[in-house]
Amino acid sequence: MADTPGPAEPSLEEQIAAYQREFQDLDPQVEKVVSALSRLNRRMNVAYGRQTAELGISNAEWEVLKALVLAGRPYRLGPGDLAKRLGLTPAAMTHRIDRMVAEGLVTRERDGSNRVRVIVGLTDDGREKWLDAMRLASVFEEELLQDLSGEDRGKLGELLTKLLRRVETAQPDAGGRLRDLD
Repeated sequence: MADTPGPAEPSLEEQIAAYQREFQDLDPQVEKVVSALSRLNRRMNVAYGRQTAELGISNAEWEVLKALVLAGRPYRLGPGDLAKRLGLTPAAMTHRIDRMVAEGLVTRERDGSNRVRVIVGLTDDGREKWLDAMRLASVFEEELLQDLSGEDRGKLGELLTKLLRRVETAQPDAGGRLRDLD
């Protein structure tokens, strides 16, 4: 027996109307913005997940690869630094690194200057996976924004950055997760 899809998600307008029916103090403009952002984020994460799956990696693994690339050459960080950057517990980070070492995406070795410290490094294969994911993402992102002019893209980028700064100021600990995802 095939799975049948559940009811379709209500449109933003239907969702806002239902919210207003139950909570009369709702500002429909604010709700439309945050609901649209939430849905866009969820759908983009699904799209990125499909792309990384095509490459044989998970979004979680792509996050580690990205963090190592952002650290710059020689693409190395300690597991604690990685965990902090990704908002994970050390145990969750260790589990993720274990998988990635087995897949040949990263290395784990002792720091030559401090034998107690472990360093995670990006392998050539890991960097290639990151580049492949970036290539796929850039095509998706260009298609996503195709209906916006360069000026609109610039304005949208500025507005979203303002919102991000507001959240980061109001919720400085929100960079992490409330619970481990893997």
